[in-house]
Amino acid sequence: TKLILLDSLLQEFSDSLKKMMHLEKVLVKQSSRLLTGCRSRLPAQCGCQPLSTVPEAEPDHPKVLTDVPGPVSKQLFNDLNDLQSMKSVQFFVDYEKSYGNYIVDVDGNTMLDVFTQISSVPLGYNHPALHKAVQGADMATTLVNRPALGVFPGSNWTNRLRNILMDIAPAGLDRVITMMCGTCSNENAMKLMFMKYAAELREDREFTKEELDSAMRGEMPGIPKMSILSFNGSFHGRSIGCLSVTHSKAIHLVDIPLMGWPTADFPKYKYPLQENLKYNDDQDKRCLAMVEDIIDKGKREGCPVAGIIVEPIQAEGGDNHGSAQWFQGLQDISKKYGIRLLIDEVQTGGGATGKLWCHEHFNLKDSPDLVTYSKKMLTGGIFHKSDLDPRHGARIFNTWVGEPSKLVLLEAVIETIKRENLLARVTSVGDQMKKGLLEICGKYPGVISNYRGLGTFCAVDCGSPAIRDAIVAQMRKEGVHLGVCGEQTLRFRPTLTFDTCHLEILL
Repeated sequence: TKLILLDSLLQEFSDSLKKMMHLEKVLVKQSSRLLTGCRSRLPAQCGCQPLSTVPEAEPDHPKVLTDVPGPVSKQLFNDLNDLQSMKSVQFFVDYEKSYGNYIVDVDGNTMLDVFTQISSVPLGYNHPALHKAVQGADMATTLVNRPALGVFPGSNWTNRLRNILMDIAPAGLDRVITMMCGTCSNENAMKLMFMKYAAELREDREFTKEELDSAMRGEMPGIPKMSILSFNGSFHGRSIGCLSVTHSKAIHLVDIPLMGWPTADFPKYKYPLQENLKYNDDQDKRCLAMVEDIIDKGKREGCPVAGIIVEPIQAEGGDNHGSAQWFQGLQDISKKYGIRLLIDEVQTGGGATGKLWCHEHFNLKDSPDLVTYSKKMLTGGIFHKSDLDPRHGARIFNTWVGEPSKLVLLEAVIETIKRENLLARVTSVGDQMKKGLLEICGKYPGVISNYRGLGTFCAVDCGSPAIRDAIVAQMRKEGVHLGVCGEQTLRFRPTLTFDTCHLEILL
């Protein structure tokens, strides 16, 4: 009996051993595959080849093989439509083949990109400086261990803020809060203005129990009546608060219960500017008077304006420009009434106007109270004056409060801008761009008109929405990808590396 039992145990052990040996072989095989895959994704400095191979230089010219969107893009759109409704998709991109100022779609069409991901690509696709930056240990550590910056920042976070963001901060703004995107930057900047205005009304005393209790019920006095003044034609984001100060397209707003805050007119100039001085000066005066009337009305009716939000150029709303005189007057009004001025540089910041911050063109007497940024800055955030610091913790807060890996990329972008003197290039190419577009406006006045711009951040109006859409479609057939805004405007948003050779193709 003992021998039989022993034999049975030995058989079970043998079977188990065979299973373990088989499992070991499987694990070794899978580990080998995983290791091979990992090696293919490791940075080149580790002695391994990257997974993707990007071009080494820009193409000489556009190359169009199919309609845009082509058959592969259309099939991918159908696949995407099974998962989400994203009717805004224009075409799908092969980002491994895109390089510099050229975007390559999945059908192999190579197009000069003068829209650049809604003005958010600073140096072009697959720029070597950014590829080098992502191969460093800082990027790997940040991506693997993404911190909740509001509670557990990394040991080098303060130095990164000081050496990267504060190095390019608008003059007079000594504080910075990082965010994920332009919308959350504007949303939290408006909160800063509300909190400061309310604190001043309380004379900086602590909250009463009544204020705290009523806030939980959504009632006064804890929830005061206040507003943010914005402008017709503006776009500041798609959250509830940001939509309440957005007035560029009805489709953005319809069905959404918004705050009902006041709106003033933004100047609408006639071009050429030098031929319409009286009309445009009257526009400035009328719009400033409207701002002051709204502020007075808010005070009388018990719903004061706590702040003003404005874009240096209303990009989404039609590339509407305000003069330096108008912005100076707006700042004078904000100071007169003790309210804060927030300049939304989400699209205009980062160098496309020839200056790192568009409002620098306006020669303001003092710095704005707040400046928001995103897009070409690769990350979102708020620069602001120190007196706007919240008195209590976690009032401007979310889980991530930004993305440290984006500062690794931004540092490479800033170094490249300085090393290659790209702001001077933007100004020089922008001057040639202006000359070329004005010539086209003069040649085809019923088709293209009203050039306006700073640097390469410029636009023209078309004779009608149909003409504009036809131009965009025909330009794609020629291999040039353009953007639109407003009702009938073409907007040009090239990278900072856009040069005369690219301009010749565009024109």
